[in-house]
Amino acid sequence: MVQWTSAVGAGQLARLLGSQQERPAGPGTRRPPAYRALADGIRLLVLEGRVPVAARLPAERELALSLTVSRTTVAAAYEALRAEGFLESRRGAGSWTAVPAGNPLPARGLEPLPPEALGSMIDLGCAALPAPEPWLTRAVQGALEELPPYAHTHGDYPAGLPALRAMIAERYTARGIPTMPEQIMVTTGAMGAIDAICHLFGGRGERIAVESPSYANILQLMREAGARLVPVAMAEGLTGWDVDRWRQVLRDAAPRIAYVVADFHNPTGALADDDQRRRLVDAARSAGTVLVADETMSELWLDDEVEMPRPVCAFDPAGSTVVTVGSASKAFWAGMRIGWVRAAPDVIRSLVAARAYADLGTPVLEQLAVNWLFSTGGWEQAVAVRRAQARQNRDELVAAVRRELPDWEFEVPRGGLTLWVRTGGLSGSRLAEAGERVGVRVPSGPRFGVDGAFEGYVRLPFTVGGAVAEEAAARLAAAARLVESGGGVGGGEGPRTFVA
Repeated sequence: MVQWTSAVGAGQLARLLGSQQERPAGPGTRRPPAYRALADGIRLLVLEGRVPVAARLPAERELALSLTVSRTTVAAAYEALRAEGFLESRRGAGSWTAVPAGNPLPARGLEPLPPEALGSMIDLGCAALPAPEPWLTRAVQGALEELPPYAHTHGDYPAGLPALRAMIAERYTARGIPTMPEQIMVTTGAMGAIDAICHLFGGRGERIAVESPSYANILQLMREAGARLVPVAMAEGLTGWDVDRWRQVLRDAAPRIAYVVADFHNPTGALADDDQRRRLVDAARSAGTVLVADETMSELWLDDEVEMPRPVCAFDPAGSTVVTVGSASKAFWAGMRIGWVRAAPDVIRSLVAARAYADLGTPVLEQLAVNWLFSTGGWEQAVAVRRAQARQNRDELVAAVRRELPDWEFEVPRGGLTLWVRTGGLSGSRLAEAGERVGVRVPSGPRFGVDGAFEGYVRLPFTVGGAVAEEAAARLAAAARLVESGGGVGGGEGPRTFVA
């Protein structure tokens, strides 16, 4: 029986390995043998989830040719991986990736750390804050009071509850974007919204243009939908979008969809200005590309002097180009799995029709809770508390990282929930693994890129503050020392978990 479920070609594996940075050799540090470096590189790719578990690896001779190394080097690397439990082989079936017995499978996205592990591990993997109280409890109580009439129905509302659709439409109208309820579909979070959009417009094999870097979970969702991702590099720092480059990519690649996070971009924190938004919409319209604008961070400005630009959809009055996605997950609470799509009525009808073969609808009680927040002013009060909490966390985390890791470089965003950090020449993948060993969980840069980009980065969310932020920075510094000394890969004692 074949034990592998997918295959990685020699050329693809060589490119992924080539994207990794070698750890710097300090004074007196001996460079590892070639076979050990190769084994460590493959092991990191498995830990990162960039090479799946149960993926068949190339034959030794084939990989040796692609890497221009001897077959003996590849054979020794494979043997080392087998000894460590990261590779299994059988005569006639080849070799495939594995994980050591007793360890969890590495995840492909940025899944939250299990609650039982929070006592010993500082989780910087998930950019989400605890629920704002008492507004969550009040919203659920308000929803329960409104529930009885709905309980007498079948409970399936593929487009969303009419009351919530109308409320979301009113909120867009209040922002200067006239919107009808027929232009709104309520979804199960922003991920549910983008999944539906990709299936409607994308299709297997279709091109999707994405920012580089971009939100890791969305990139993985698109990969698993069979899309061909076309990365468009972000400008350095917080300047964001090189619209001339976008125009060229949209013209030359003709992607069916382009996905952008124009409001406090995840992971960089950049904020697109009015001119960038207008030009992006014009470029997408000229190319015949559907521009998906993710607004999940749009209400999380953290500095009082920030002047928010107009929504991306404001530059598409006919509604022929822009599809907008919103969510309660970042601004309110990730456990409130309510998202929405704003689009032309015919697009909404198509999305709703396709939903019959997906999840049928979004939970009624959660929709009622969000509607209660919107209709009572509770949303604005809760989001104000959320901004204050994120602002304080940001400032304390920035101070701690600058003190403990002065060689790391970043610009402080004026909103959102994430800090995009250049790690002073260290490998983000190796830092992530070393972090697990010293008690801090951090996603490495390649999670947010295509084909192994951003190895020299990590993402730090504003989810901890005070003494926890200081301890997180101290543990990151300890992880950096491990990597610098050559201790971030292989060997070591103690339990090991995986970055998600």
